[in-house]
Amino acid sequence: MLYATATPAEKRVALRDGLASGRLLRLPGAFNPLSARLIEAKGFDGVYVSGAVLAADLGLPDIGLTTATEVTQRAGQIARMTGLPAIVDADTGFGEPMNVARTVQGLEDAGLAGCHIEDQVNPKRCGHLDGKAVVDDDTALKRIRAAVDGRRDPNFLIMARTDIRAVDGLSAAVDRAKALVDAGADAIFPEALTGPDEFAAMRAAVDVPLLANMTEFGKGELLTARQLEDIGMNIVIYPVTLLRLAMGAAMAGLDTIRDEGTQAGLLDRMQTRAELYDLLDYEAYGQFDANVFNFTL
Repeated sequence: MLYATATPAEKRVALRDGLASGRLLRLPGAFNPLSARLIEAKGFDGVYVSGAVLAADLGLPDIGLTTATEVTQRAGQIARMTGLPAIVDADTGFGEPMNVARTVQGLEDAGLAGCHIEDQVNPKRCGHLDGKAVVDDDTALKRIRAAVDGRRDPNFLIMARTDIRAVDGLSAAVDRAKALVDAGADAIFPEALTGPDEFAAMRAAVDVPLLANMTEFGKGELLTARQLEDIGMNIVIYPVTLLRLAMGAAMAGLDTIRDEGTQAGLLDRMQTRAELYDLLDYEAYGQFDANVFNFTL
């Protein structure tokens, strides 16, 4: 009832334990707190909070328009509704190195289990679009060092994302990943790799946990969890999948209502009232007030 009973510290330990297990952790992207509860109910390992999804939720493109406050607040709302660890996209850290450190501390306070900081030039853009630009080595490393220095809970996961593959090629991505690990990154997110050979090359180059981004309509091949596990990847995210599914269904539903004048033909495609109330744990609220849950569905 209300929020998850697991504390942020417990979720961070769970994430660390999962990464040490050697198995692939699957983290679908939550587009709101309710979808985070659904991810947990379906048996996944964690929740991912995408910067692109947070921007889209505000009706904005993913070009660095969201603020640290907006991302921290929304990510915290999502994280507190699930017992699973949640990792958030912190873009470029929202400023200079000192801002990066403050961002990390804010995310710790909000209950996140970890975040990733990227090496794009600010303002950034979606990692699977052309025309990206990345910062130089010194700036990229300063961001990660600041994130590591800023955290207070050593179990808060600092992941470094590099977008350099699409700019300077795979060899440059491998070199930057190694440097980011040396700077203190706990894990690496190599963005926009194109297929299994490139993931395998990155896996051979670094010995920290690696994240694979299986986003739709992007630069890379959509690999299965089994393929990624065989390569030795540690985390896979599906960042925008649920939002795209939900918006696709909403588009179709609105078309039906507009064209037919009723939603009656859509009922078998909807989450039922009973399913929603079960996900919300509506009945448990009656333990505090018998007048809250005093009806029959």
